[in-house]
Amino acid sequence: MSEIKILRSVSDLRAQVAAWKAHGLRVGLVPTMGALHGGHLSLVDQISQKADRIIVSIFVNPTQFAAHEDLDTYPRQEADDLQALAGRAADCVYAPPASEIYPEGFATAIHMQGPALGLETDDRPHFFGGVALVVAKLFTQSQADVAIFGEKDYQQLLVIRRMARDLDLPIEILGAPIIREADGLAMSSRNAYLNAEQRQIAGKLNGILANLAASDLPVEQAEKAACEQLLAAGFTQVDYAALRDGDSLQTLGADSQNRRALIAARLDNIRLIDNMPA
Repeated sequence: MSEIKILRSVSDLRAQVAAWKAHGLRVGLVPTMGALHGGHLSLVDQISQKADRIIVSIFVNPTQFAAHEDLDTYPRQEADDLQALAGRAADCVYAPPASEIYPEGFATAIHMQGPALGLETDDRPHFFGGVALVVAKLFTQSQADVAIFGEKDYQQLLVIRRMARDLDLPIEILGAPIIREADGLAMSSRNAYLNAEQRQIAGKLNGILANLAASDLPVEQAEKAACEQLLAAGFTQVDYAALRDGDSLQTLGADSQNRRALIAARLDNIRLIDNMPA
């Protein structure tokens, strides 16, 4: 495979996509914030079954970070990312500056409800507005036919599907299974922040999540037990441990056919999330 092409501007991206589509090719998009790991690379592999040409976007999106969060320290390693993509099915990387996504005078916001309410937004009310905005921009800038997102960010996946549906965006949204380390920890760019002691504690998250998913206790008791297990394991804060309807993320009802267990917990200032079917 030839060296991957790097595009920085909307005009160059659209020119490339137009050339592909002129030949009847189907275009796929893998949106990322960089610091690529095995989970990201699995998305490239999986979307290659659905697309003839693949764009990997790398953009650390400022609108999804609050002032106290880790925007400034979020890992940025473009050279390593390009090396990780070598030999994969990706055809180009779209790595725009912030001014290409949010030019001077930018004044538009997206306000999400539905699956965006609760869980992540209990602690981060700004988050899904920023996610929906940048993803909508990437969809319209790339004019991709299909995009893929990992199920590790399960609530995000539902929010993006709802946003695309509500705005009539002509793009297929795929979800991809979580890729895990040998001890079950979900792969994440933020795992790089963990020191050796924290990494050992983090490896217990998946087992506690599995206990929550399999629990036959009443929902509130099962969630309380998971919180206690997380704190006992060494996590310093639990943002949520929840059993929800997997289609809506609303409170479980008697008719809920698809159940999901979801956890967000912290090791000092490092926030980890995970989920699985229940």
